[in-house]
Amino acid sequence: MRIPDSLVEKLLIKTKKFSNEQLESLKEQEKTDKKPLQDLVIKNNFLTEKELTKLYAEEIDIPFIELNGRDIKPDVLKLLPERIANQYNAIVFDIDENGTNLIAMEDPDDIQGLNFLQKQLGNNIKVYITTDSLLQSALGQYRENINNELTQVIASQNNLDEIDEIDESDLAEDSPVAQTVNLIIEYGIKAGASDIHIEPREGFVVIRYRIDGLLKEANKLPRKLLNALISRIKILSNLKIDEHRAPQDGRFKVEVNGLVYALRVSTLPILDGEKIAMRILNESSKAADFNELGFWGNALIELNHAITQPHGMILVTGPTGSGKSTTLFSVLSSLNTPNVNISTIEDPIEYHIVGANQTQVNPIAGMTFANGLRALLRQDPNIIMIGEIRDHETADLAVQAALTGHLVFSTLHTNNAATCLPRLLDMRVEPFLIASTVRVVIAQRLVRKLCINCRESFIPDDNYLKHLTKILQMDSSTSIKRINELEISALHDGIGINKDNKKNQADDLSSTPNKIIKLFKAKIDGCSICNHTGYKGRIGIYEVLTNSASIQKLIVSNNSSEVIEKTAIDEGMLPMQIDGFIKALRGETTIEEILRVTTTAVQ
Repeated sequence: MRIPDSLVEKLLIKTKKFSNEQLESLKEQEKTDKKPLQDLVIKNNFLTEKELTKLYAEEIDIPFIELNGRDIKPDVLKLLPERIANQYNAIVFDIDENGTNLIAMEDPDDIQGLNFLQKQLGNNIKVYITTDSLLQSALGQYRENINNELTQVIASQNNLDEIDEIDESDLAEDSPVAQTVNLIIEYGIKAGASDIHIEPREGFVVIRYRIDGLLKEANKLPRKLLNALISRIKILSNLKIDEHRAPQDGRFKVEVNGLVYALRVSTLPILDGEKIAMRILNESSKAADFNELGFWGNALIELNHAITQPHGMILVTGPTGSGKSTTLFSVLSSLNTPNVNISTIEDPIEYHIVGANQTQVNPIAGMTFANGLRALLRQDPNIIMIGEIRDHETADLAVQAALTGHLVFSTLHTNNAATCLPRLLDMRVEPFLIASTVRVVIAQRLVRKLCINCRESFIPDDNYLKHLTKILQMDSSTSIKRINELEISALHDGIGINKDNKKNQADDLSSTPNKIIKLFKAKIDGCSICNHTGYKGRIGIYEVLTNSASIQKLIVSNNSSEVIEKTAIDEGMLPMQIDGFIKALRGETTIEEILRVTTTAVQ
């Protein structure tokens, strides 16, 4: 889509967010760089691609659609052949109740393309506009199953039995090995995986993907491919291909369907060979807002209040893979304005924050968290983010930074919010310093979201509720009444998946305040939208502990985490399990998911 420069300028003026000096600077840059104004607007972070496309859509009176390829049903997708979809940059993403084909295009002004689509689909079509990156991602859904493609690629490798002897031709860009690696990565990205595992076994190589928090085996490749696969990934990651006895870490980037992804690579020698794990990070993604992450109610109010303070410490806690980095990315992105200096020290850098000064830990070069933090404090920062507080030295420096007028964010590995404060005591931080610097502690887990298209509701019987209240350690009638009250409040505030029916849900809950009238479960075989799992995506469950005056007294008195937690709950903190329970009531997740991530065993 090419938007005329004059129209881009008009759209920028319409937002009333940019000064005349900024606009003149852009036009000067346009003359120097000889690039379209719309490209410079996005490159310089004046507007995102989505924001600019939305403004353009309003101007030309065509509805904007935030296209998600994984939501498109296969039978709908195939209404338009792949060749035509790619030729005209268009895709059928849905059919409405009137039988109208809903089409997303990157350039709805393409008259030739529109005429051809009408011949192909008939006149009963409605055109939407979307961004190029979203459209390219959706077009990737035409790809066939990875197993078929991998089989074809491997079959083309005639000398498969001799692949242990690796030469340059085996690792070339157009070699079957390189194509195999590309397919493995592309499938992982397409499936929404967070990690790819390439694991050697005695007679084969297993490819596993972590999707929505759970590992899933996808393929088994011939054992003879292992060395070539490992070497190809090491070359991409700039690692030593002749080092097989020691672990290595690297990173590389790929572009898939118009989006840029960073892959963080870790190699590890194991019994059957060398294993590789790759973390997939979407560098094109924009930070989610707090509501999208799953914050609501009092937790959202306390978080917003804490991050707007001029100084102090905000801690995020939870196990590996619980979404701590994503939460901090969203918080820092919301605070990222031209008039503040955000500096971070991370290991590793997972999300790139435009405008922030991000530093990678490098112990070999002497760049530890503590040394990096000392250096950051001499860089005139307003906001500091420390990837993790691991020792006394880092903890002490973080507290001192919070005391001297900085807003400090960091993470800890503890089970809940209350145990985070005694953990700092274990690191020999003085109690009165903890009491005076910590603003809030956020504990979190990630649970799988129910597929809205195929989830099923059920009425829990008395035995189920009795069992549930026992596991969640709730007093049956009192706790259920309180949970219903919280859910009614959330529904009236417009929170929850079923926003169109929120009034009916609130009325139902009000009529039976001491009873859970409906819960949700995943459909056993799922549907095509959720890849037949019953779940799609993840959402956070949280507890946000505010360091109130009474909590501060408990910290100074060296009270236990149990006492701190009880006091926080009495003051209004919602425990993580109850936050999850309320999200299960809304149909966002299931009770089984809540118990899976918050309890060691389900009785």
